[in-house]
Amino acid sequence: MTLPQATIGIIGGSGLYQMDALEDRQEVTCDTPFGPPSDAFIHGTVGGTPVVFLARHGRSHHLLPSEVPYRANIYAMKLLGVEYVISVSAVGSLQEYAKPLDLVIPDQFIDRTKDRPSTFFGSGIVAHVAFAEPFCPALSQLLHRAAVGVDLGASHIHRGGTYLCMEGPAFSTRAESFLYRSWGAKVIGMTNLPEAKLAREAEIAYATLALVTDFDCWHDHHDSVTVDLVIQNLRQNAQNAQKVILGAIALIAQDRPTSIAHTALKDAILTQLDRVPADTKTKLAPILRPYLP
Repeated sequence: MTLPQATIGIIGGSGLYQMDALEDRQEVTCDTPFGPPSDAFIHGTVGGTPVVFLARHGRSHHLLPSEVPYRANIYAMKLLGVEYVISVSAVGSLQEYAKPLDLVIPDQFIDRTKDRPSTFFGSGIVAHVAFAEPFCPALSQLLHRAAVGVDLGASHIHRGGTYLCMEGPAFSTRAESFLYRSWGAKVIGMTNLPEAKLAREAEIAYATLALVTDFDCWHDHHDSVTVDLVIQNLRQNAQNAQKVILGAIALIAQDRPTSIAHTALKDAILTQLDRVPADTKTKLAPILRPYLP
């Protein structure tokens, strides 16, 4: 079966399980060598531009952060022709100036996850992608332009900063929260780092729109994070997030940005491709295709 294609993929996190603006919707299921994705993809159009949407935790939110099938999700995006992924994620703030209901477009990561598969490689092929700039700078800048275009006020939109990716599913201890603040991290979440690494290996540009829901547990004058607080703030942020996404889709459609991700494998593969096992080449064919003889 021929899969419908789309240049733009949206990954919705906690609180964003669908995109209301998608027209001509159809559900698309993808089989991957890494198992099934989190849910069916929703393929549609926005202003005539093909887009696919995926609920990261499933539409019923049944997957823990450590259970999300990140490899299957990004591999399926590649099968669907996606070149740009906008990830929407709920985060806690680690800094006073990034307040609940603010939007953050981070540019760096600190990894505090454990045992999450975050590479397509192995099984006879070795690659080391450059990851000094883990988010696509061009796509992040475009996402920031889209956010500024939504009337939220400049103080509520933050360009840049470090996203600390923790394991979860429990929230931080107070000691951990103060430690992460001392490292200079701006926000804390549980999901985006594996996505970003895999998107880079798949040569897909990746950027994050982080929705601040709380002050984690470091703030003396605010309640510690609870699920009720997170959900309440997510609902208020959902409409703004969708407006920003719509603006970003329009900007990408006008002028597709050149991304460092789109040629990430050019100098990253160390194994001679004629020495790679045939089944591995077959498994990774959608990713390796530009480099196969």
